[in-house]
Amino acid sequence: MSETDRIADLEARLAFQEDALDKMSDVIAKQSQEIDRMNVLLKHIHAQMKLIGQDAVSAPDADVPPPHY
Repeated sequence: MSETDRIADLEARLAFQEDALDKMSDVIAKQSQEIDRMNVLLKHIHAQMKLIGQDAVSAPDADVPPPHY
């Protein structure tokens, strides 16, 4: 294998690696945005669950089984 062929091979490999790195970087950026969006939704759901939990507290008498038991 000549030196020119080796250089061409290395340049091709470098170009492939740069392309793969760019694609991975794009995927990571999209995943980061999705994680941020999911964190916002989780905080919203958590706040709603707190409200529901406060409203769902009932008196012990309300947990009486129905008469057919």
